[in-house]
Amino acid sequence: MDVYSQNDFTLKPEIFITGWNRSIHRDRDVEVKTHAISKSLGIRVLSTPIVHPAIKTNSYHFEPPPGIPKTEKIAENPQVLKFSASASNAPQTITRFRVPPDAIKIKDRLHYLLQPSLESIFSLEMFDLRGDPYPFQREGIAFLFGAHFAILADEMGLGKTMQTILTARLLLRSREMKNVLIVCPKPLVSNWKREFENWASEIPVQIIEGNAEQRKSCWQKENTPVRIANYELLPRDLEYYDSPPIRGKVKFDLVILDESQRIKNQNGATAKAARAIPRHRSWALTGTPVENSSEDLVGIFEFLSPGLLKSGLKPSEIRPIISDHILRRTKDVVQKDLPPKRIQDCFIDLAPKQRETYTLTEDSSRKQLHEMDQEGVLTIKNVFEKILRLKQICNFDPYSGESAKLEQLRSGLDEVAQSGHKAIIFSQWVDTLNQLKPHLASFGPLEYHGKIPSAKRDGVIEQFREDKNAHVILMSYGAGSVGLNLQFASYVFLFDRWWNPAVEDQAINRAHRIGVSRPVTVLRFVSVNTIEEKIDRILQRKRDLSEEILSGVRGVNQSSGMSLDEIFGLFNLKPRPAKKAA
Repeated sequence: MDVYSQNDFTLKPEIFITGWNRSIHRDRDVEVKTHAISKSLGIRVLSTPIVHPAIKTNSYHFEPPPGIPKTEKIAENPQVLKFSASASNAPQTITRFRVPPDAIKIKDRLHYLLQPSLESIFSLEMFDLRGDPYPFQREGIAFLFGAHFAILADEMGLGKTMQTILTARLLLRSREMKNVLIVCPKPLVSNWKREFENWASEIPVQIIEGNAEQRKSCWQKENTPVRIANYELLPRDLEYYDSPPIRGKVKFDLVILDESQRIKNQNGATAKAARAIPRHRSWALTGTPVENSSEDLVGIFEFLSPGLLKSGLKPSEIRPIISDHILRRTKDVVQKDLPPKRIQDCFIDLAPKQRETYTLTEDSSRKQLHEMDQEGVLTIKNVFEKILRLKQICNFDPYSGESAKLEQLRSGLDEVAQSGHKAIIFSQWVDTLNQLKPHLASFGPLEYHGKIPSAKRDGVIEQFREDKNAHVILMSYGAGSVGLNLQFASYVFLFDRWWNPAVEDQAINRAHRIGVSRPVTVLRFVSVNTIEEKIDRILQRKRDLSEEILSGVRGVNQSSGMSLDEIFGLFNLKPRPAKKAA
């Protein structure tokens, strides 16, 4: 008889408990005996003083690099050294990389402690930064650099994208990693690529897109430092990355989830697909880590460090578990570092059906305008009509109702409302504002435009100021650009763009006034590869030229709109010369 068929040779792990765990599980074998204590036992109590032995130490002093004054004293936080302000242009702090909490070995801790300061690294000519990060942004970079898993949860407008890109750039340049994957909402893919061009232009970026075969090639392509994918692709492309690191498959050094509240539902297909990505490090970016309950945070941490955070914990129990792995700053906390007004351009990809409608309309418009030009009947009014039609499609697809801008706007307003702030949304069209209102019902939207009776407008402003549930006011450029004072609003969204930057500046100044203590964040939406982007480039070029020539000149309006040549040039046309009077 076969002995193996009668016996179960399965090894049960619980039988083989060893070490400290074994001592905990071992049955107690305690025997209690009673003894009478008598003087004959000679019991005495001895008191022995404990003296700390003398330890010899060596002290090393390093002179700061040229241009940085000597230290006044070391702050309580060893990561930041305070300096005297003897030099007017010298930085007030030096930012050191944060030692990760899981770095136990001395050599691992020294690896971070002995790195040069961020200030000295960013001053190198090879980095060629567009601008100097604010102190709190440098602290964010120092936090992320050594983090194996972390959440950067800064409030909207504080530069989470820039901090992440500069950290990834440092890690790639120092060869601590070779391949990074960024996952974001589809409308933001182009924005991430542009931000890399701004802050890390030397790093090649691959967007994962196209049909199944093309996407497979993008996933498995070697020597690609940075890839960008959208959330919608993850479940579809699971077979291309969900595997052990073998030839033809990629294991990422770092995976970054932007707008990571997208995976708060642990059981959702997107969350499961994200957790399946093979990786060494995991970062999450979100301004709203907790939208509805602490379970939102549990869902994100299941991606970052599975099992670290359990469901059902109280806030007081969650805080000590996550404190080393999450960094959040609000505008109120860092406002001393911020300029009074920060303008951020959001380049957004059209939704699929929106793009289809736009392309068909653009092609037919260009054909009609060129035919009219050949017939000699083309006027500026004809060109304007086509431009306005295309701009309206960039807001909403008239057939499907799709709007990539709306998706991004809702995400931003979630952060505004959670932080207790208020926002102004500007549009060129009242019809667009009417379309927006039902989609923004949870933010208590109010309206202020030409169709609101004059007698009711003061009441609308008063309600916006006093009602804590009214986080949003919808304004048209015409009604909201002159004479209003809305200093209590911290955010301004330009849902679509005006022809003349001067009108936009007037609209922004409703919230940003001289003497306002609270910084204002302005987000300007621009649809990628559309008429909006062409107009934006023209106006920005003119604004830059005007600023370069007229900076500091009083009494000169530096903002100008588009010329006739520029408007016709949007369709590769030229205006016909005006007929001379007889």
